[in-house]
Amino acid sequence: MAEEANKNGGGISAAHKVPAVAHPLAEKPSEIASNISYHAQFSPHFSPFKFEPEQAYYATAESVRDRLIQQWNETYRHFHKVDPKQTYYMSMEFLQGRALTNAIGNLNIQDAYGDALKKLGHELEEITEQEKDAALGNGGLGRLASCFLDSMATLSLPACGYGLRYKYGLFKQRITKEGQEEIAEDWLEKFSPWEVVRHDIIYPVKFFGSVEVNPNGSRNWVGGEVVQALAYDVPIPGYKTKNTISLRLWEAKACAEDFDLFQFNDSQYESAAELHSRAQQICAVLYPGDTKENGKLLRLKQQFFLCSASLQDIIFRFKERKLGKGSRQWSEFPSKVAVQMNDTHPTLAIPELMRLLMDEEGLGWDEAWDITTRTVAYTNHTVLPEALEKWSQAVMWKLLPRHMEIIGEIDKRFIAMIRKARPDLESKLPSMCILDNNPQKPVVRMANLCVVSAHTVNGVAQLHSDILKSELFADYVSLWPTKFQNKTNGITPRRWLRFCSPELSSIITKWLKTEEWITNLDLLTGLRQFADNADLQAEWASAKMANKQRLAEYIERATGVSIDPNSLFDIQVKRIHEYKRQLLNILGAIYRYKKLKEMSPEERKKTTSRTIMIGGKAFATYTNAKRIVKLVNDVGAVVNNDPEVNSYLKVVFVPNYNVSVAEILIPGSELSQHISTAGMEASGTSNMKFALNGCLIIGTLDGANVEIREEIGEENFFLFGATADEVPRLRKERENGKFKPDPRFEEAKEFIRRGAFGSYDFNPLLDSLEGNSGYGRGDYFLVGQDFPSYMDAQARVDEAYKDRKRWLKMSILSTAGSGKFSSDRTITQYAKEIWNIEECRVP
Repeated sequence: MAEEANKNGGGISAAHKVPAVAHPLAEKPSEIASNISYHAQFSPHFSPFKFEPEQAYYATAESVRDRLIQQWNETYRHFHKVDPKQTYYMSMEFLQGRALTNAIGNLNIQDAYGDALKKLGHELEEITEQEKDAALGNGGLGRLASCFLDSMATLSLPACGYGLRYKYGLFKQRITKEGQEEIAEDWLEKFSPWEVVRHDIIYPVKFFGSVEVNPNGSRNWVGGEVVQALAYDVPIPGYKTKNTISLRLWEAKACAEDFDLFQFNDSQYESAAELHSRAQQICAVLYPGDTKENGKLLRLKQQFFLCSASLQDIIFRFKERKLGKGSRQWSEFPSKVAVQMNDTHPTLAIPELMRLLMDEEGLGWDEAWDITTRTVAYTNHTVLPEALEKWSQAVMWKLLPRHMEIIGEIDKRFIAMIRKARPDLESKLPSMCILDNNPQKPVVRMANLCVVSAHTVNGVAQLHSDILKSELFADYVSLWPTKFQNKTNGITPRRWLRFCSPELSSIITKWLKTEEWITNLDLLTGLRQFADNADLQAEWASAKMANKQRLAEYIERATGVSIDPNSLFDIQVKRIHEYKRQLLNILGAIYRYKKLKEMSPEERKKTTSRTIMIGGKAFATYTNAKRIVKLVNDVGAVVNNDPEVNSYLKVVFVPNYNVSVAEILIPGSELSQHISTAGMEASGTSNMKFALNGCLIIGTLDGANVEIREEIGEENFFLFGATADEVPRLRKERENGKFKPDPRFEEAKEFIRRGAFGSYDFNPLLDSLEGNSGYGRGDYFLVGQDFPSYMDAQARVDEAYKDRKRWLKMSILSTAGSGKFSSDRTITQYAKEIWNIEECRVP
């Protein structure tokens, strides 16, 4: 009853006893409580006298924000005074997750805020649960960008992020009888307390129009439609440093004068607000469907909007500092500005920087090109052909006529340079040049534009960078051997261990006798000497169990399925894609289920009980991925309700996977699956998060798995599957009809076809695994090829899990070997080897 009273007003009565006094920089719990109470009363967003968890969350966030704003302003002032070279990280996605826990953790004020909220009748854990994840990203690309920002701030580097403020995100995933349903994200339905709108920072961004040639030969982009880019800033605090940097998000809007009052009063309401409505579309949704031309135009608009607004802002900052320092030459621009393009989405930064320098600032081609090529660098994230962007030339000419002229000129000069300097490469020009003028489908190859224009190109894991150099960009490597680098991805140990697994963190700190590992992750190797220690193993097991119980409670809340914390928790969470092979996982689970059904009760008791959890979003128009989601759910519905088997196996689809869900799943996981077809996953970063949390990996030699296995020891990694260099030969053999499927594989598919999991027709999905060739057939991702070695590896997992001491030792060694995978290490390498920027710590 007391709990009920607290929920229905205990918070209100407790809050009334705390004086509402502003203490923006409070450190004592009583002053923090007063500051929270002050915000509840004097920064109101709700009816007065309400102080339920939701109101308490907003007031708490605003109290934390006070402290952040002061550090933010100090950081900005310091950067302005020192005037260092700065990095501007451009990305279409930033998957930030919740900000409250991270902010009070990085500011080292968790305990004070916990005590303050108790005085107000609330628990910190309950309040943090009120926050919705910022819906600004989709998968690894966006989460990497967010980890990078955390490391930039923690390392006190002069840097900031640029992205778009998507109102409805990608989508919120709902699971129904039909499978995945997409609904709009509602993270901005009320408001985000973390963003600050900068009404003075607004830039015009133009689309369409035409190019006008002036008598002196210079060119101007004229006509077209203009929307305004308005800046919203989100503070990014570093861990135990005063430095707080910015993530600047652009919102698209039209002006009051773009609203046609005459038309409106003539009852033409839609056309009166047409530009307003078109502006709102730009930042409505991440990756809008692009099967039709309008969808393609909108995606291109988004990319250009990000690039143009960000570059105008960067140039404004450069000129603003130039005024303070006397006259500064444009040639100094690359010594003050580094622009990093996260994948090909921001490629239009190249022609847009050229346009701004030539058409707006009056520079000639050679000077503008020299500045541009010394400023921009490019990170490649994929070797998948469909993900290497190619834009229709017709669409580009329509939307960005001036930029197409500039791209054409870059291409022309590149071709001329090859013919003159490297005639031996002339035969390679059709694949190396930027414009593919194939009359059937003329396109602009964005990756080629990036490689030709950037001073540095990097891959994101050693294997991926090697494939870029030996295959995808091999011809460019012979031209510019020093342009290509590897920067193995990393993750922030603050969010992905210190804050999401406090019990395990405390144990690590106790045994290492220091907290320094949080910013120097290599210190984790110190755990190796204790891996056999019975006391450490006992503490480790109890921390793991606490995380598993928390996860089991979450699963029951989210899905209604109750799972046993004593079973092996086996998790695969990532975007649903055929190359990531969730299908291999579920086929393995189906075979396991079938074998359990065939056993006697005595035989079942000898097996290792497992709970298999799969989560992730399938892109709205990706039919086979959505069929995989449906299959996992249908298998779960049968297995989990089968009384003979359900104490030995459960299969759960975790809905609406996002950062906050990951923060519960990863610490509670014991085995995680990173099972992509070798050579197809550039890096992966969830593999690093699981390994850091003492979770063992079953995986292929793909992406960063290769380096994780090297670091933690191959005996602590369950390896299976073909290697990247074997894949082309195996595909060829399949085409030639030489593949012999494993009987277990055939058995699992047949079990689905016989209707064991309901009446839904999974044949179109299973057909992708049949035949030897043809579109959507021939098992391109080698599920059948790798199935036997996958099942053998899973049998090794079952055996290893029975030996508790051995399993715990492997788990400790997994964490101990994860030091390399800190994003602090990655960002230190970018800063030194690509950006040439240095620490600029606020005193």
